[in-house]
Amino acid sequence: MRDNDNLTIERPTFVTHLECAMEGDHYPADQVHNLSKAGKPLLVRYDLAGVKKALTKDALSQRPGDMWRYRELLPVRKCRDIVSLGEVTTPLIRLPKLSQKLGGGEIIVKDEGRLPTGSFKARGLVMAVSMGKGLGIKHMAMPTNGNAGAALAAYATSCGIKTTIFCPADTPEVNVSEIELQGATVYRVNGYIDDCGKIVGEGKAKVGWFDTSTLKEPYRIEGKKTMGLELAEQLGWDVPDVIFYPTGGGTGLIGMWKAFDELEKIGFIGAKRPRMVAVQASGCAPMVRAYEEGTEHAARWEDAHTIASGIRVPQAIGDFLILRAVRESKGFAIAVDDDKISSALNEVAREEGLLLCPEGAATYAAYKQSLADGRVTKNDRVMLFNCATGLKYPLPPVTRTLDRHKPIDFSQF
Repeated sequence: MRDNDNLTIERPTFVTHLECAMEGDHYPADQVHNLSKAGKPLLVRYDLAGVKKALTKDALSQRPGDMWRYRELLPVRKCRDIVSLGEVTTPLIRLPKLSQKLGGGEIIVKDEGRLPTGSFKARGLVMAVSMGKGLGIKHMAMPTNGNAGAALAAYATSCGIKTTIFCPADTPEVNVSEIELQGATVYRVNGYIDDCGKIVGEGKAKVGWFDTSTLKEPYRIEGKKTMGLELAEQLGWDVPDVIFYPTGGGTGLIGMWKAFDELEKIGFIGAKRPRMVAVQASGCAPMVRAYEEGTEHAARWEDAHTIASGIRVPQAIGDFLILRAVRESKGFAIAVDDDKISSALNEVAREEGLLLCPEGAATYAAYKQSLADGRVTKNDRVMLFNCATGLKYPLPPVTRTLDRHKPIDFSQF
């Protein structure tokens, strides 16, 4: 086995068609698509009976440990179209001290900050760009709160696709600089991410770029679903009891729910499913409000604000898919305050040595809140998703100094 076998050995492919997530009507594969005729996301469908015959757990175990090991369940047909910067299997990190402290079950963090560009956005965008390359797309545009834009810029630049990216004016400087440095043209916009999305949508006809907004193309879901494929394999083809997922556009939550369904249909897992929990910030919680009101769609959240910029999405086009996954899994949607997010980030770092991003910290805050109110039990094995490296975000200042020219009081140490 060579380290790049997944990128160089042709595998059988099983994509049959695309399907409107709302209406169920079909669209041909291997063509450029955005939304369905109903204006809803398109889902990639596979000949899963064919996958079941072609792929075994043993064969999978012999492949290199990256996300391309699941080629039979991915849409890219040919190796020549794969764009890769090293999409490693992300580790599962246990938090035993905090589990004991809280008196709860096993707490596991899937740390997506180990991926290229430092976030789980790499999974979705590597798939979108690879498919874009294969379909001959020359210019891609998107709105971003930061990490998605960085991932698009990196992958598109690596294969010669032009990128234009729009982000809210208050997007963290490190994200904006990263996007520009990696080859994109980035603009700050005086609005939210959905305001940026409107610019992308308007420019589609006027400029001719491809709209790569969340769920407005079919393939980011397929990249994000590898989190579910990978997680099940890492747990010995089992699933956790509860998954806490930081939810903005919700592509990853939707993708994992799709992954578990596909894994059952090819015989890799049984009917057991984790309870899917959509975690949002109190200052931007459209899914929580819709979940609590029992509606299928989430109205736009006005005056959105939170320190967890990655989940500051006032309105998501895949709202109904997020809510379906939450309800079908008997999960729930929960909002946490910014002060709880900050406290959670500090607690995990100081107790376990693991630096979470604010969005990842929101999942730990949500777990503590859910454990306290009884929505999860002390016997539940929970999975928290840390969606990016904490090193991309502002860190607390350290002001303590020592003057080596003066006598040192060693009793202070």
